[in-house]
Amino acid sequence: MPVQTIVPSASGLRVELRRAARPGHAALLQRFFKTGKGEYGEGDKFLGLTVPEVRAAATKYRGLGLAGIKTLLASPWHEDRLCALILLVDMFRRGDETVRAAVFKFYLANTRFINNWDLVDVSAPRIVGGWLKDKDRKILLKLAASRSLWERRISMLACFAFIDEGESAYALKLAEKLLDDKEDLMHKVVGWMLREIGKRCSEKVLVAFLKKNYARLPRTTLRYAIERFPIQRRKALLKGVFH
Repeated sequence: MPVQTIVPSASGLRVELRRAARPGHAALLQRFFKTGKGEYGEGDKFLGLTVPEVRAAATKYRGLGLAGIKTLLASPWHEDRLCALILLVDMFRRGDETVRAAVFKFYLANTRFINNWDLVDVSAPRIVGGWLKDKDRKILLKLAASRSLWERRISMLACFAFIDEGESAYALKLAEKLLDDKEDLMHKVVGWMLREIGKRCSEKVLVAFLKKNYARLPRTTLRYAIERFPIQRRKALLKGVFH
């Protein structure tokens, strides 16, 4: 018998995701992603799928174009948006320079839908960071100054692409600008990127940055940044002892 080929469509993919919905798990996810009133994910809705389930659905619908991805990305359901971004990352990874440029432009035009930390984390390093590796990065300064928590997080996470190749300067520049951010999620992501600089680029550079900015460092940022150090050194750094 001939193998049936799925014709990629946003409607077909939505059906696929809803077949796997689990309301009980959805309730857990809504608490985990802080969807209550006044919380960072206020109003977000979940079907109750795991990330591997969403990725499996995205793989079956690879080839969905930007119009279909836009439909999913504008959905009130978190898993639809996650699936859209997984597809977008895949399109960027497989595409030529023209396709990548279009994906990057599309991504920046739709940041209002990339509105939780996991959505940023799965996409920003690969698309925004991936595109800007060898290009002007001024857009990251603009995003870092945004009123949107998620655009600020995108700016910092994009730097992972540079850090992964041993380049720390731009990430440190953005980190310094974001040290006064009021959001705990930003304290965590800045600390995470600083930790990666110590791991992938230079421990000496990381410690120099921490020493220079110690008075401004949120405690959470400092704890994340020094996570990989031996316990005695962590204790010293937490007290501001850098020798």
